[in-house]
Amino acid sequence: MGDILPAAVVPVAIEEAKAFLRIVDGSEDALIAGFIRAATGLAEAFTGQALIVRDVADTATTVVTWQRLKAAPCVAITGVDALGGATPGPAYESDIDLSGNGWVRIIDPRGATRVTVRYRAGLAADWNGVPEPLRLGIVRLVSHFHAHRDAADAGGPPAAVAALWRPWRRLRLG
Repeated sequence: MGDILPAAVVPVAIEEAKAFLRIVDGSEDALIAGFIRAATGLAEAFTGQALIVRDVADTATTVVTWQRLKAAPCVAITGVDALGGATPGPAYESDIDLSGNGWVRIIDPRGATRVTVRYRAGLAADWNGVPEPLRLGIVRLVSHFHAHRDAADAGGPPAAVAALWRPWRRLRLG
């Protein structure tokens, strides 16, 4: 979730952010798009959730104990392949718990020491499904970035942003 986000998985349209900023022309579209991607990445890091469903791949060891997948909420586990493409692939079990955590364990590694787990994770199918407080927090953070883009020290983000995101925060232990 810490990578640069493609436009397909950002939960706020440029037009929505421009309306909030009261910008009518397209002269700052690229700048605003970058602010939206950055704010979305921070929202995902803060909440511990991918906001829009996308494909994810984790590398795991071939231990027989259950291993939790990194991205949440997990909506589907699509496959496990031996790292390096060894065939046949390892035998595995997978599960998604009620909290949206994805789990996998390797039953028979078939010679593999590490595997790639492919799955889909995200809170909503598209930006219309992302809860409004999360979207508003992103727009408010975009506004903060825009207003303070030339300041030597802009200070922290508005407290309202964290207040809007906090109900969706998933904390992980260990």
